[in-house]
Amino acid sequence: MGLSGVIACAHGAHSGTASSSSAGLSTIARVPSSAPPGAIGLSPTGVTTRVDVPAESTEEQYYQACHAAKVWMDAQPKTGQSLLEPYLAMVQASPAGTAGSWNARWAELTLARQAAVITAARAAANDECE
Repeated sequence: MGLSGVIACAHGAHSGTASSSSAGLSTIARVPSSAPPGAIGLSPTGVTTRVDVPAESTEEQYYQACHAAKVWMDAQPKTGQSLLEPYLAMVQASPAGTAGSWNARWAELTLARQAAVITAARAAANDECE
């Protein structure tokens, strides 16, 4: 169910403006634009846990991000606590990017790509990657 939403957003993301891209991969290198007020959700520790824009990724990219998140989460000690925020903190702090962010630094991802990473990480946390 979440997968179809990500795919639909990836194919419907073109608006014809100068900031849109004809190829999803070329958006990775763009710096995120400003978000509308309240569109970015931060945890008390400062981790971005929500980006309220349509997620932008292909089906393959979504699976890659979800799988990378799941592998990381499975390798962590089981505490009964959600691993979503710790995973997102790790991705956002990575100086070189991670497989879960398509090897791009968090700050280099557009808001739509950040939303896609968060969507995939939520699916991984809920064991819904497949």
